[in-house]
Amino acid sequence: MNYVTGNTHFHMEGPCAVSLGKFDGVHRGHQKLLRHVLSGKDQGLAAVIFTFEKNPTRMLSGLSGQNIVTNEERRRLLEDAGVDHLLECPFVPEISLMEAKTFIKEILVEQLHAAFVAVGVDFRFGHQRRGYFLMLERMGKQYGFQVEVVEKEKSHNRDISSTYVREALHEGNIPLANELLGYRYFVSGEVLHGRQIGRTLGLPTTNLLPPPDKLLPPNGVYLTRTLLDEEEYYGITNIGYKPTVGGETHKGVETFLFGYEGDLYGRFLNVEFLEYERPEQKFKSLEELKARILSDVHWGKSKIYVKS
Repeated sequence: MNYVTGNTHFHMEGPCAVSLGKFDGVHRGHQKLLRHVLSGKDQGLAAVIFTFEKNPTRMLSGLSGQNIVTNEERRRLLEDAGVDHLLECPFVPEISLMEAKTFIKEILVEQLHAAFVAVGVDFRFGHQRRGYFLMLERMGKQYGFQVEVVEKEKSHNRDISSTYVREALHEGNIPLANELLGYRYFVSGEVLHGRQIGRTLGLPTTNLLPPPDKLLPPNGVYLTRTLLDEEEYYGITNIGYKPTVGGETHKGVETFLFGYEGDLYGRFLNVEFLEYERPEQKFKSLEELKARILSDVHWGKSKIYVKS
């Protein structure tokens, strides 16, 4: 996949099918849009996603916010889906102040050579969000591109959206979040050296340190799944600051893998979340912490029917 970031000018060699939006989470609603874009490959159209480096809504409101997936995680999800070009545009004044009609003419038509555009029914674009699907349809007839307006995907009588996914994650409702996403919510990153407290307790763990803008579920213990060398390993994962041992200033993701004994330092992992067990706790001693972890392991194994 061709990945372009940091640029406000783009050039496609041939006609393309394109969808536009934030694509935070690449959830089932986004996947519905992707299917329409990817279908253009049968007509020889390149599949293009036009998105932003940072969330425009939060930037305009002055809020920092967190994303369901990092930009790198979004890139990997879209590449795995079959997208040919991911255009990650910076939300600079040149773009934020651009009128919707200018965006259509200069970017969709002149730079991307769009032949097909798929958007959701609530899609807005251009300065002060003046652009919407009726404008796209009208100007599509003028410039010769087709527009597909895609209805929302629904779950539990509610539109699937990034907001809905965030609510589920904030509540620790991992099964609902996974249902809305259409895949298991995950945290990814390089395994870092920790303080080796787990190894001291005879329960060695992997430590990931997600970036501050990665949305995490509540601090606590979860049942998770990690893929290593095409083998899957279930485990228990703690999100938080390790209050029993103290001294942690950054929220980490620490996983004990059932049945794995190798060295994973420096390896890149995807830790997929399955179910919430309990909140993070501070224990009076390391012995009490170890007893609770062993209880967590028993709980996790009972969930996946793994023999001790």
